[in-house]
Amino acid sequence: MNENYHIPVMLTECLDGLNIKPNGIYVDLTFGGGGHSKAILSKLDKDGKLYVFDQDEDAIQNLPDDERCVFVNHNFKYVYQFLTYLNATPVDGILADLGVSSFQINEESKGFAHRFNGPMDMRMDKKSKLSAAFIINNYSEEELLRVFNMYGELKNTYKMVKEILTQRKHSSIESVADFKQAIENCIPKKEESKYLSQVFQALRIEVNDEMGALQMMLINCLKVLEKNGRLVIMSYHSLEDRLVKNFVNTGNVLGKVEKDVFGNSPRFFKAITKKPIVPTEAEILENKRARSAKLRIAEKL
Repeated sequence: MNENYHIPVMLTECLDGLNIKPNGIYVDLTFGGGGHSKAILSKLDKDGKLYVFDQDEDAIQNLPDDERCVFVNHNFKYVYQFLTYLNATPVDGILADLGVSSFQINEESKGFAHRFNGPMDMRMDKKSKLSAAFIINNYSEEELLRVFNMYGELKNTYKMVKEILTQRKHSSIESVADFKQAIENCIPKKEESKYLSQVFQALRIEVNDEMGALQMMLINCLKVLEKNGRLVIMSYHSLEDRLVKNFVNTGNVLGKVEKDVFGNSPRFFKAITKKPIVPTEAEILENKRARSAKLRIAEKL
């Protein structure tokens, strides 16, 4: 198991949040390097079971030689379908560490990082047809504005989109270097890394339909969790955290308080953490990726 693939963030807090029963059934929806999964398995006895999901086929290289662990090479939004098929419901706890693994970011060929000159790819699932290059070269002006405004929360989106449209008239934008050159007049000199991180985040979210997948995953988690089962989710930007918070508080991702014919609002979860847990300063110093992490824990009623 290669833990350099991805250093598990807030490991102790995640394990505490799951409130693991030794003979329980648990799900790690974002297997990655297996750091969280390895820790969960260490707390299970011979009758415990762990189902792990990862749509990146490279993640299977980190699978432990443990018959209690079952690998599902699919998007976590299908958690209900696969656990039902495997006759593994209901489950006692679900963990999801959202975002991109350190391995994926550091793998130049995947195109997630602006510091490498890889292809504008960003697909977590190589079988998917939609890539960052396709978006950049084919999306309309309105579609590009939607992506960068909604998922990047950028200030000069209109100017950047105009630069992209101008550049692609002359030549296709295929590599990270091509893309950075196309938008170089829009990049703030003193905040280059932060700006590009936001731009790349927006493209990555669109390529992988991350918000749509998260919404479907949350709804399906409610279906598979046992009563008193724990939902432990770690997010890395406000869009994700808002969805998780809304779902925990209201049972739907929009945060709308729905009432029955008697005027009562059904509750599906009890928030174990009223406010998100954030990493300690010591952990952030050790693992910079942890700095934007927010952990929410809920228990199914």
